[in-house]
Amino acid sequence: MPSITKTFGVVVAGLAALASALPSVPKMTRSQLHFHEIAKRQNAAAAALGLTDIDILQFALTLELLEAAFYQQGFAKFPATDFQALGLSEKDISDLTAIGGTEEEHVILLQGAIAAAGVKPVQACTYNFGFTDATGMVGTAAVLENVGVSAYLGAASLIADGGILTTAGSILTIEARHQSTIRLISKAIAVPQAFDTPLSPKQVFSLAAPFIASCPEGSNLILTAFPTLAMAPGQAATAVQAGATIQLQSDQAATATFCAFTTGGLPGGTAFSPFAAATGCVVPQNLAGIVYVNLASAGPLTGKLTDDIILAGPMVMQVS
Repeated sequence: MPSITKTFGVVVAGLAALASALPSVPKMTRSQLHFHEIAKRQNAAAAALGLTDIDILQFALTLELLEAAFYQQGFAKFPATDFQALGLSEKDISDLTAIGGTEEEHVILLQGAIAAAGVKPVQACTYNFGFTDATGMVGTAAVLENVGVSAYLGAASLIADGGILTTAGSILTIEARHQSTIRLISKAIAVPQAFDTPLSPKQVFSLAAPFIASCPEGSNLILTAFPTLAMAPGQAATAVQAGATIQLQSDQAATATFCAFTTGGLPGGTAFSPFAAATGCVVPQNLAGIVYVNLASAGPLTGKLTDDIILAGPMVMQVS
């Protein structure tokens, strides 16, 4: 009977020979290691929210279905003459109509991607856009397109699959074009700031939720909206001046200690201002364009606003 020691030596020698015959595994470069660490953080961030890449696509489809329905219902309700009365040219109206068409194409693309993964895509919901006139429709369109940009930008850090990230990126750039087009036909500044603003999925859903009356069985997202936030009576969220004191209304106002102003280009992303239900808060300096306002339970010096400290919001504010 051969000895165990001799047999073990033969096995070790065989394994060594096999290992030398296998192709060598290249070491990761410093750059590759950096991106690997980023990918791990992305996966961890998505896991913390309980979201997979397909969940994120379903979330994007929910928004695209809402946007497509918004334009379909708006154009069915208001004739071209209503938009002409606002000073829009035939080309402006044509561009606005084309935006609605591309939203429908986004729906088709996302439905196909989700179905290809073996998952049933969410269906369109019943919406309440509160249409009263063409002016309101154009104003709401400007907000929706801005939210669309923030939604895709915020989701980018959560997506693990490169192919899905590229697909989302191809929609993001078009949403940004929509945003600029609507700002131009509204006679607003086309590019009010140097950076766009990423928002978390829950923040985006909170902005979309007021438009959603009900959804078919199986088409409700796993996300829940934050409590609503609004300006107090007599104040408007349009053309607010930096440095002004604003009064806010929310069921969570009594427990909030900070107003959080989130916009592109700020270190950390958010500027915090002390808040009290009786006196409100001051709009920080150096803000411009679309700003998302939340009530928060803390005001980190890092300028980082996370879902766990948001008590109410977001509310869209235009700072001039």
